[in-house]
This record gives sequence, structure tokens and C-alpha cells, in this order.
Amino acid sequence: MTQSTHYPEHIDLEPVIHVEGSVRLPGSKSISNRTLLLAALSEGATTIHDLLASDDTMVMLGALRSLGIKWDEIDERTVVVHGNGGVLPVHEADLFMGNAGTAIRPLTAALAVIGGDYTLHGVSRMHERPIGDLVEALNEVGAQIDYTGEPGFPPLRIRRGRIAASRMAVRGNVSSQFLTALLMAAPLMATSHAVSIDVVGELISKPYIEITLNLMRRFGVTVEQNGWASFTVQPGQRYTSPGSIHVEGDASSASYFLAAGAIAGGPVRVEGVGENSIQGDVRFADALERMGAIVTRGDNWIEARSNGVLKAIDADFNHIPDAAMTIAVAALYADGPSTLRNIASWRVKETDRLAAMATELRKVGAEVEEGPDYIRITPPEQLKPATIDTYDDHRMAMCFSLASLDGKARRGNAMRINDPKCVAKTFPEYFEAFAGIAKNELF
Repeated sequence: MTQSTHYPEHIDLEPVIHVEGSVRLPGSKSISNRTLLLAALSEGATTIHDLLASDDTMVMLGALRSLGIKWDEIDERTVVVHGNGGVLPVHEADLFMGNAGTAIRPLTAALAVIGGDYTLHGVSRMHERPIGDLVEALNEVGAQIDYTGEPGFPPLRIRRGRIAASRMAVRGNVSSQFLTALLMAAPLMATSHAVSIDVVGELISKPYIEITLNLMRRFGVTVEQNGWASFTVQPGQRYTSPGSIHVEGDASSASYFLAAGAIAGGPVRVEGVGENSIQGDVRFADALERMGAIVTRGDNWIEARSNGVLKAIDADFNHIPDAAMTIAVAALYADGPSTLRNIASWRVKETDRLAAMATELRKVGAEVEEGPDYIRITPPEQLKPATIDTYDDHRMAMCFSLASLDGKARRGNAMRINDPKCVAKTFPEYFEAFAGIAKNELF
């Protein structure tokens, strides 16, 4: 997998009068990394089409190769993974996880169940992102996982334990990736008896669990659900390659272009994701409609256009926390104050996104109230030109490109985006794609 885009230390974006065009989305990060691991754990070879080429998928591919899983790159969007039937050829490895939560969490569970001697570590921010609920859930049923730094956080040392699990429990209110990790590892434990996983407390980001369950079915494993309170994997199910699988376009990445269409004319169409997507972030388009945008949908595309100044919104965004960041910047163009609620998970992402978003929104002139799990944004009459810090967080960089749009509210201004290369985590060609829809003439 190759990534050819090189960015300078900053990018200067001039005000954009109008946006229009279409964008082919990169593959979904959430689907790509889940699919890579499921393919590795399966019997048979799996051809993965439209795989995301990004930092996070390179982390997963690198880890799989270090563990002895063979894979072949057919082209920059297609990889063939040779599954090893739930066995890893390499029993001792040092694995660098970067800042990829979608890699370290499922791998931690799989490695703990399969057994061996592994260390998992990443960039400094990864060592600040919690993993304790997952580690405790595994250790309680016999895994042997130790913290080599701060308790509750990576780095981790995983050694061969004696897992005897028929029932497990994990908190659901910090990250849905903990439950995803246990679900994906459950068939490896359910060889002779059923394994049930109970969710303690509220489960956040439920659409991401739906992605996990959907992909597990594609690889031959069915999970029984008791609502969102517990999940059971019956014995005797093994992951089996579906032969080939296509990765949907990334619905979180779609949000920036759909928001641009809603703010600054449009129409802007995203291709690679549509109304029947398995990704919860397609519901971002529903939020845009609530704000007054005109949205149309097809099987493999979504399109948005402006319908006047956006309406302010007050809503719970627990179900789409990543795409909700785009709403926070779109709120700069609304007709009044907007409030995004139930987004505490922002604090444990690539950066503390609540604090970062509040800081950068204030730079462009917004009045911001930052709560423990909400943000309230009152737009200014005119955005101020600003230098936006991105906190090594791809979504901060992509979101704030939208502040250069002039739009119906006539508010946009010049923006300098620092460290634009951070978009390589999920969308290396983002700024080229953004430039492709930017027009400085009205048609």
C-alpha cells in the first residue's frame, strides 16, 4: 500500500465562494481494519477491494506481517490476505501501533486469546488513550496482559494465559472498540462452549458495533444479541473467507464534502457510500437535512446542496461522534447557537477533541461553551482569518478546511491549517479532493 502525498508544514486556504463536484471516497477506516484482521483469522485467502491506503491500515498490515500473516498487494486499493485459521505463525513480536485505535484494541484481544509473547506500543498520544476496560475484561477470564507504563494505558505486554470464558463483561461508555475487540475474538474462545459478553452501563457509538457484527457475518460468524445489553457467540463457529469483499467509502470522510455542499452552494456528491451503507456515519446527512440542507441519496452515492443559511441544531450526537465534529464547524454558518450533546468520547480520541475544537472555534471568532460532554457554538457575524492547530488529529485538519467557505452566510475567511500531513491517518489526498470542489466563480 503506497501513500504518495507529501504536505508542507502548513497549508493556506483562501476563501472559497462556491463548491461543486463529486469526490470518490477512500475506503472506510473502520471497515478496512476490521476486515484485515478478520481475513487474517479466517481459513482461506480473502481479496479485499477498495481497501483504505492510510497510516492506520499500514499499521494493521505491518502488524499482521510481523505476526507471520502473508498478504499480497495487487494494486493500491486491493490486497489479498492469506488467512491462517485463527493461528499465528509468529509467537513473539514487538508491534508498533502508531495511533491506530482500530488496530491496537482488536489485536490486543486476539493476541491474548491466541497466546504468545507480544508487546504493543505506539506514539505518545496512543499511550494516553485508555485501554484498561478491555485489558481488565480479558484478564478476568484468564488472559495475561500487563501494563509496561501507566496502568490502564498502552504499552502492553501480552503473554500466554489460560482463558476459560463462558461469560465476560466490559464497560460500554468509554469506547465501543472494547466491545468490538471482544466480539471479534469471541469465536476463538467459543471452541467447545458459548461465550457471552455483557455490556456494563450505556453502550456508546452503537453503529460501530453494527459494523462489527455485519462484517463477522460476512466471515461466517453469527452473534446473538439481547438488545445492546449482551452478545453471545455459539460454539463451533470459525471465521471463513468470503473469497472477496469490497470496502465501502468512508462515511466520516464523506461528511466534510457533504457539509461543504450544504454551506457553499453545491451540489457536491460523494461516491462509494450510499443509503444502504453499514456505517452509522451516513446519518450525518440526516443532521444536515435538519439544518436545512437538501440531501439526495442513491445506492452508492449521497449528494448535498445549500438551501439558504443553515439552521442551528441542538441534538444528541453519541451515535456519530466522528462525523459530529463536522457539524461543529458547520455550526459556524448557522442562524443561531448550536449544541452538540453526549459526545464525551471526543475526549479519548486522537486528541481531546472537545478541548481542541473549543480552542480552534474561538480562534475564528465563535463564542464557545465547552461542557464535560457537550459543546455549544454561537457563530460570529464574520469568521476571522486564523491559524488552526490540528493536534496530530486528522479530523481537526479536515473539519477546519470548511471554515474557508464563504457560503450563503457570507462568513468564510482565509485559514492556515498547521501540520496538514496528519490527514494521512485516513485520507492522504484530502486537500487535493477539497481543492477539486472549490470554485471561485458562481455558475
